[in-house]
Amino acid sequence: MSDLARYRLVLAVLALATLILFLLSLTVGPAAIGFGDSLSALFSEKRDAIALIMREIRLPRALLGLMIGATLGLSGAVLQGWLRNPLAEPGLLGVSASASLGAVIAIYSGLSAAFALGLPLAALAGAVLAVLVVQAMAGLRGGALTIILSGVAVSAFAGAMTSLALNLSPNPFAALEIMFWMLGSLTDRSMTHVWLAAPFMLAGWAMLASLGRSLDALTLGNDAAVSMGVDVRRVQFLAVFGTAASVGAATAVAGAIGFVGLVVPHVLRPLVGARPSRLLPASALGGASMLLAADILVRIIAPGRDLKLGVLTAIVGAPFFLWLVYRTRRQLP
Repeated sequence: MSDLARYRLVLAVLALATLILFLLSLTVGPAAIGFGDSLSALFSEKRDAIALIMREIRLPRALLGLMIGATLGLSGAVLQGWLRNPLAEPGLLGVSASASLGAVIAIYSGLSAAFALGLPLAALAGAVLAVLVVQAMAGLRGGALTIILSGVAVSAFAGAMTSLALNLSPNPFAALEIMFWMLGSLTDRSMTHVWLAAPFMLAGWAMLASLGRSLDALTLGNDAAVSMGVDVRRVQFLAVFGTAASVGAATAVAGAIGFVGLVVPHVLRPLVGARPSRLLPASALGGASMLLAADILVRIIAPGRDLKLGVLTAIVGAPFFLWLVYRTRRQLP
């Protein structure tokens, strides 16, 4: 089988898996509703209890799982290709930590209680501020190393401020809410969250997906890429702001969900080849499949305990990534 045929087969399998998991996400839950009844209620004009569950609870959760998973997988593949660093992941730019800080400020100040969209909007503001700081520190001529160092500094500061808010919180219930939100979850999300995040994610996807050929050229080195007509500054701008827009929106509505953007590109790279342009769509589909599967498992494993999605992805992702590192080490000469 040729490389192109194998690549198309991998994409087809990932697309089918994503579709199946999306349908399962719509039909799996504590309410004992049959598969056929669930889908028919989703498209019917009735306003009964089943239709309410499907449209107001399960559909937003499934859509956010699809969108956020695709965002994390795509942005992880772009950052690993642009920075040429296998450990690069969406949180490297400080966007996730700063979005979490914005949400913490909204909870700590009471804004989230006074205004329904106060929490996601504050998280989006934190993500925007983080990427502006990182880009200002790196400047137009700043390279990948400067971006990484700036992102690490922003992440450390945002983490410290979040810890300070927890330390000084006079309300134990607010501190508990902060902790639960930071663990990441798709529970109790509505279509309002979907419509809030969708424009930022779509804009981020458009910027990141346009970098495929440029990332292919960058695998040969900066000098070779420049000689091939690649604008390195444009690549940096699109990679940073595309990640900020999409991951910032994802974190704003679902909290911090780790390891998806780190693990998925590593798993799929041996299957699609070393070309980043082929890895981008595969990682988007793989990330969506992974997050949808994790969200389904959360509902099956502990339906009454509200197991957080970020906890499950970390429990599964960290050992799996260690296994990948071990396997890579064994393959070295």
